[in-house]
Amino acid sequence: MAWQTPSCVPHAMQSVRSATYLRASLPQRSAAPTYFGPRLSLSAHSQRRGKFRSYATDVEADSFEAAPAIDFEQIRTLPARVVPMSPAYFTGTPKFFDCLLRLEKALEDHRHLPTVSSSDAPRVAWLKQPQFQEHIGEAIPTKKFKGVVQLLQQLNRIDYKVMPESVRLMLKEYTRPGNPYGNKSVQPTVDELGRARGKGKRKSSSAVVHLVEGEGEVLVNGKNLVEAFPRVHDRESVTWALRSTARLDKYNVWATVSGGGTTGQAEAIALALGRALMIHEPALKPLLRKAGVITVDARRVERKKPGHVKARKMPTWVKR
Repeated sequence: MAWQTPSCVPHAMQSVRSATYLRASLPQRSAAPTYFGPRLSLSAHSQRRGKFRSYATDVEADSFEAAPAIDFEQIRTLPARVVPMSPAYFTGTPKFFDCLLRLEKALEDHRHLPTVSSSDAPRVAWLKQPQFQEHIGEAIPTKKFKGVVQLLQQLNRIDYKVMPESVRLMLKEYTRPGNPYGNKSVQPTVDELGRARGKGKRKSSSAVVHLVEGEGEVLVNGKNLVEAFPRVHDRESVTWALRSTARLDKYNVWATVSGGGTTGQAEAIALALGRALMIHEPALKPLLRKAGVITVDARRVERKKPGHVKARKMPTWVKR
């Protein structure tokens, strides 16, 4: 059985064996010994035959050159790829996250500043969700928008006396144009003639009442109370604000009413008269509310149904 060279023998060992065999078989042309040095005899044989074939080991010791020194001053400092300016560039809504990160950073930087309670903080009308989406140019869900509003409310609680100017400008950026809470309503007062003006509506009727101190005279559209309202119930409704507070003989009433029927006009005058009376005497408000003169909406009483306290809030599919 012939001996076979294993396949795991390195290629370099096979090259050495073949080179040794060739050197022994070639005739000696010169007496001077051949110096192969680090090169193998296979390379020398290839050069004699005119074939300039090189191998990894065919390197002269003198021709070996090391790698040049690295010049660190010429190394580029720029990254291999462009780095986006925004850390949220690869998200679905980068502008929204930039806004969110900016608010969170402002809240973290000014956390040490004194704050006030939510009731003492100034009321601000923030941008609504469609306005906010138009402002940043991206569509966001309601849950994310509520998170932004919460951050704005926390920043708004910083004491206004020590609030930085950057925070004020940031809050102003997200404030609704024409802030309804920023414009304080002017409280009605008595004019130079001692008159208090009140307005009221009921169904399709609207009334304007001027109230001034006097002897208890009541005029409706230039007519006395009996001519304007023949029914006793309507006359009592008109003067109920003065009757319930025992002020019937203290003030004169001039009312102008239009629209609707007599009942609606009488109740509209009663509401306007109650509001005008509160201008003269603000302390009468609890008494007028208890008497039913000042109500949120008189129609809520009519819409109630048996068995339900607040029928208007019941689902529409409830069986009747």
